[in-house]
Amino acid sequence: MMNQLVDRPSPAAPHPLALPLAPVPTSGHIFDVTRRLGTVDMDENQHLRIDGIARHLQDAGVDHLAHTGALESHPHWIVRRTVIDVLQPITWPAQLRIRRWCSGISPRWCTMRARIDSDTGGLIETEGFWIHMNKDTMSPSRVADEFFELMCTTTDDHRLRWRQWLDSPLPAGAGSRFPLRRTDTDHFQHITNTAYWHAVHEFTADTGEITRGPHRFVLEYNKPIRYGESLDIHTERQGDAVTLWFTVDQDTRAIAQLRPAQH
Repeated sequence: MMNQLVDRPSPAAPHPLALPLAPVPTSGHIFDVTRRLGTVDMDENQHLRIDGIARHLQDAGVDHLAHTGALESHPHWIVRRTVIDVLQPITWPAQLRIRRWCSGISPRWCTMRARIDSDTGGLIETEGFWIHMNKDTMSPSRVADEFFELMCTTTDDHRLRWRQWLDSPLPAGAGSRFPLRRTDTDHFQHITNTAYWHAVHEFTADTGEITRGPHRFVLEYNKPIRYGESLDIHTERQGDAVTLWFTVDQDTRAIAQLRPAQH
């Protein structure tokens, strides 16, 4: 399904992994909402945990659709990539401000930026590559003209193409089994976005030399994982980057990476 989206970069282009995310626009449609940080999303240092960030992004996306009146007409989306830059950790207790806007769009998919600020000085920048889906055919579906035009008010990129960021081959050796739960399953019968981030948190918990400063998580979803499949996590450290492969029977379903963030 995704082969039709591939756009190979020119050799001279800087790799997007090393580039900061686009700033908040000065005009156009920006969804702006506040939330309180709950204790369920804290880590042992009282910081907003990475899977908690993913939950806030998911909820803000649904609230954004409802705010624009597009929830009934555009209820089904899948995320192809999520970028999370933790520039200053958010600590509990905190009031969160989440601003969400479109940073690139085509008729069937878009990139949505979200900036999370806290009243305690925390700052997290994120971007997700979202594909609008027809649930019956499980294929990309065109968004309505009104929705497309509204999203265009914050970006000049109206011909967004998919570009793979993480494509390192699976390293040799056995991975570590990561158990899945029925509560990790979504309405597509796939493992939820946040369940992947549970594994990212678990396997990067001992990388304080990276996470003490501004750092970036990238997670690309290549193929669905379903409850009942045996999931293994493979990890590799190269320099200041940690890469994780999510595999089922040596088939790579997703790749994640932790690295320092540029800002």
